[in-house]
Amino acid sequence: MLRNLDMTLIRTFVTVADKGTMTAAANALHLTQGAVSQQVKRLEEMFGASLFERDRRGLRLTHAGERLFGKGKRLLGLNDEIWAEMAGTPVGGRVRLGVPYDLVGTLLAPVLKVYAEAYPRVEISLVCASSPELASALAAGTINLAVIEERIGPTSGECLAIDRLVWVGAKGGVASAKRPLPVSMVADTCAFRPAVLSTLGEHGLEWRTVFENGNIDATMATVRSDLAVTAWLASTVPADLDILPLEAGLPPLPNFSINLHLPEHGVSPAAQEFARHIRDGLTRRPLAA
Repeated sequence: MLRNLDMTLIRTFVTVADKGTMTAAANALHLTQGAVSQQVKRLEEMFGASLFERDRRGLRLTHAGERLFGKGKRLLGLNDEIWAEMAGTPVGGRVRLGVPYDLVGTLLAPVLKVYAEAYPRVEISLVCASSPELASALAAGTINLAVIEERIGPTSGECLAIDRLVWVGAKGGVASAKRPLPVSMVADTCAFRPAVLSTLGEHGLEWRTVFENGNIDATMATVRSDLAVTAWLASTVPADLDILPLEAGLPPLPNFSINLHLPEHGVSPAAQEFARHIRDGLTRRPLAA
């Protein structure tokens, strides 16, 4: 007897597997946690097998879940492709995407390339700024969506990944041993600045600013020259610089989340598709946590 898969249940299952928790999946799908749990339970009842099991870090796929996950993602991709083609209305227009300086050339570069190839009729404009500035621009309606770095906690955005905020210095450098500690920040509006200065203050470490004007290349130059240290997400640290170990004597920094923010109203089809590409691209890429 032929049976049809429920695409809603498959999409929920794949989202839970991608996010790692029911809560994160519920936020991404705009559902309650209870609804997500019930949908996963229905899928497990259909297949007569458990798809997830819990461990200390959260949910983990069972053997049956692993078998379903890869095929489920391919099935969703084909479903979405068919809808896009059969709808008969090509996605076009203009999208203004807000991105922090440190993410545009690292995590988001592959996503931008794939999206541009998939939707050649969309005119893409990038707005690079600090995360607080991007949040203000989104609220003012001058950008259509934004990827924002925030301290882990309550947010109006969708958490795509969690990464470590780390101290970065020149290879074999000595700047981390100097006091007051020479610190180079991209801008005084940098999302990391409050966390960095708060941590230094809590540990009684004196510091001084070496560079601060919104230019990430110049900040990188001061670190490469061993004039200062800086703080970046672990996944964005260039290969020619070092993530400083605890032995360097600097206090550990808090984790940050990379969140996707959309306006409350009036999200265009082009922006919605861009959000989907960003979501798929970043959740597929493992980050240090």
